Amino acid sequence: METDIRKKLAAKIIELRKARGFSQEDLAFKAQIDRSYMSRIERGLVSTGIINLEKIARALEIKPYELLKFD
Repeated sequence: METDIRKKLAAKIIELRKARGFSQEDLAFKAQIDRSYMSRIERGLVSTGIINLEKIARALEIKPYELLKFD
């Protein structure tokens, strides 16, 4: 189940990032997260914390809960 959530979160971040025309490097820079760590988040390899989710949401100009709204 944890893996499913990580994969869904990864897909959501990628979807939102691409919709804004950001590269992975752009998003990592805006969120002040190491690019290699951002890559692992987007591949669903790590369970990141709420602080990083907040940073990512801020960089995407959305509310943090929107990252967890899965279809």
